Amino acid sequence: MKRFALASLVGISLFSFPLYLGGCGEKIRPGGSEVSRPEVSGVVTIEVRPTSVTSSLEAAGTVKAKTISDVASRVMGTVTSIIVREGDRVKKGSLLITIDDSDIREKVRAAEAWRNEAGKALEGAKENLRLQNLTYERYKKLYEGKAISQQEFDTVETRRKGARLEYERAEEAVKRAGAGMNEAKIFHSYARVVSPVDGIVSEKKIEVGSMAAPGMPLIVIEDTSGFIFEANADERLSGTIKKGMALGVTVDSLSKTFEGRVAEVLPSVDPASRTFLVKISLRGAGLRSGQYGRVSFPVAQKTAILLPLPAIVSRGQLDGVFTVDDLGVVTYRLVRTGESYGDNIEILSGVDPGEKVIVEGVDKAVDGGVVKTPK
Repeated sequence: MKRFALASLVGISLFSFPLYLGGCGEKIRPGGSEVSRPEVSGVVTIEVRPTSVTSSLEAAGTVKAKTISDVASRVMGTVTSIIVREGDRVKKGSLLITIDDSDIREKVRAAEAWRNEAGKALEGAKENLRLQNLTYERYKKLYEGKAISQQEFDTVETRRKGARLEYERAEEAVKRAGAGMNEAKIFHSYARVVSPVDGIVSEKKIEVGSMAAPGMPLIVIEDTSGFIFEANADERLSGTIKKGMALGVTVDSLSKTFEGRVAEVLPSVDPASRTFLVKISLRGAGLRSGQYGRVSFPVAQKTAILLPLPAIVSRGQLDGVFTVDDLGVVTYRLVRTGESYGDNIEILSGVDPGEKVIVEGVDKAVDGGVVKTPK
């Protein structure tokens, strides 16, 4: 019985044995037998060279709005209308919700009546003070002419001082009444819930007819003028990530990388996950709260072999490249890949520096073929 050994090791090909190449597309005679190889044209090769790159640690995170406002009620009452819906864009000061204000209106009317009453009392005190001033001036002349006694003059003077005090008290009462009326009007304005910022309504937490209470969140508004990407960095990066550092954040749903800057680094490390929180400010079209993203934190410089992504040919769950030897023979070789660096990917094993790899026209490459040399 004959036994056959199958070699599937990386870099081993059926055509890696010594061959005698007579020319592109010509017959090759290994061991005296003739083998016809297909010609391969329209491909571009590069020589593998080590490159200095920055190694990094990747962390996943979530995009969040720069400011998330929980708009709450400041008065108790029944919700009478909701003006906005989720997804609506609102401006600062825009009306969001109205609350039943019948009892508050009565308080405003009472405050206005108190102010009016205080105003009338002030007018009376003013007239009384004017009369007492006139009386004082007349009695003063009589006293100077020795027509009245000291006691009579003192009595008139005391009445004049009392009238002045009453007038001052009436003035203060008007001020208090005015402040009370303003307070009632401000309290009345709380029945109209307005947006504190420009943004988008992301959540509605109450329905018409429900009872609103002070401090109870009614609407959530997100300020979309800027975003924060929150990621948990490995504790090994503690002390290396600084505020203001530029980092690229890739949002998978948009298939796009945004340039951001570190806005905040929380110094404490979570003992459970051994990570610490990093906040990165972001701006760009298409960003929304809740989106998943990835950020790479630089660690150190290293030397690596990088190849363009189009050079990688996947077969099943295995990755490989087409190499070309000095005789022009094409060999499909399995490789192990590492980190991605833009449009390039790190090759951990499978090819060595100085070898040639097909990087363009890989769809035309044939394992065992011969690269046709232009004449």
